[in-house]
Amino acid sequence: MLRWLGLTLVVLLVLQIAVVLSGADWAEASFQQLLIERLVSQAPMGFVGLLLMLIGSRLDHPVADRLPIRWVVCVLSALLAIAMIAVVPMAISGNQSLAGQADQTLQQRRSQLEMARQQGKNPDNVKMLGEQLAQAGQLPADATDDDKAKAAREFIDGQLQQMNDQIQQAERQRNLAMNQRRFGGTVSAVVLAIAFVLLAFAAVL
Repeated sequence: MLRWLGLTLVVLLVLQIAVVLSGADWAEASFQQLLIERLVSQAPMGFVGLLLMLIGSRLDHPVADRLPIRWVVCVLSALLAIAMIAVVPMAISGNQSLAGQADQTLQQRRSQLEMARQQGKNPDNVKMLGEQLAQAGQLPADATDDDKAKAAREFIDGQLQQMNDQIQQAERQRNLAMNQRRFGGTVSAVVLAIAFVLLAFAAVL
């Protein structure tokens, strides 16, 4: 029974991977990322399936050595270990590409923030903004030039603070995404590769 349960899990893993490979486009970064995510997320199911097959074999034949089913477990474990090792460079390359794009976007937003700060220091811009606020009815009709300038600076400071908060939020999201890809993809693939190698040896030793 354990062998059949394990085989069912292995077949499910093969079907999951086959669905991804059916639309293979190795040049697309999105396909590579999907393949990595599917392999890493579904590989533990395959590992459990192979382990159940091995345990079932040893329970049914505790004395017999190197039965065909154990060779099957060994070969499949070795293939999955190779697959895990193969996706590690893809994961590292994808992480670097994503980090570069995220850093470029953040740098552009920082440049926009610095430009906005410089424009906010221009007295002519402050005066013009004060007049616009007064015309929009956001200031009393008898507001003085100082009142308009003060309101304009407060408005500018609010806008700058909002831009700065958005940049900080984007940085946190970038770090979270990178950590998730690093530990949920690259490191997990390495750990799974080691686990499959150990399982392959356990099947024939």
